[in-house]
Amino acid sequence: MRAPEAGRAPFGARLAEAMDVAGPLCLGIDPHPQLLADWDLPDTPVALERFSQTALEAATGTGAHPLVAAIKPQVALYERHGSAGVKVLERLLAEARRAGVLTIADAKRGDIGSTMAGYAHAWLSDSSALAADAVTLSPYLGYGSLAPAIELAEATGRGVFVLALTSNPEGASVQHAAGPDGAVARVIAEAAAADNARALSAAYGRRDGRQDGARPAFGPVGLVVGATVAGMAAELGIDLAGVCGALLAPGFGAQGASGAGMRAGFADAWPAVLATSSRAILRQGPSAAGLRDALTAARDELTA
Repeated sequence: MRAPEAGRAPFGARLAEAMDVAGPLCLGIDPHPQLLADWDLPDTPVALERFSQTALEAATGTGAHPLVAAIKPQVALYERHGSAGVKVLERLLAEARRAGVLTIADAKRGDIGSTMAGYAHAWLSDSSALAADAVTLSPYLGYGSLAPAIELAEATGRGVFVLALTSNPEGASVQHAAGPDGAVARVIAEAAAADNARALSAAYGRRDGRQDGARPAFGPVGLVVGATVAGMAAELGIDLAGVCGALLAPGFGAQGASGAGMRAGFADAWPAVLATSSRAILRQGPSAAGLRDALTAARDELTA
């Protein structure tokens, strides 16, 4: 693995450090029309800007460190406002970078060849205004189709999160389907583990990224695993801890997952879990103080 551009440390190392400092919480910034209305805001790009910047202000906190390890803006809810919404997203990513908060663009991109390379450039290249620290990807045109994004993420010190085991009922028909190598979700997890082993061995001389007894760095390829379905991993023969990548776990809070339930569901993979909460926290707006209280309570539940 060649050294990242611009002297940036690998994403997995930066995320591991952020989780150690701020705890394993990610704030999903999902500007749904109903949430905007709950904040007494109109469904406009101007209101979208206020919503986004208030959420970031809360996540940044008032102390020496952010209250979250990362933020995760839902790209579709910015795109629905057209070019004006995309500009708001660009400004949010830039402001988060200046504030020292890691960003995960929840774009769920997936395609082949030059189109995948184009998506990779948009979300992972230093020259793009949309560049985030990581981006979510869909592997259902084949895990190998993601290579342009994974390669660029490594080159720029960024990361990817690949959809593996999601909580939507429709996902099971694909993700749980068994082929000659096991369930589709298992094949994806094993491919991610192989990429991480290669990258971590090159960077640290160890397949698990561990250094001198310290918390191991994550590899560049994380997985998206729903917080409410993590227990299915064992049933499908998936070794989540063996992926040696971060596990982005949406569903904490409003979708019913608790800190205790997640610890049980993820079992020995729990140290790699980055729990994502959006609506349960964002409903406590529109004041940044109210959001900060909700973030603190969520973080305390995860670290109890």
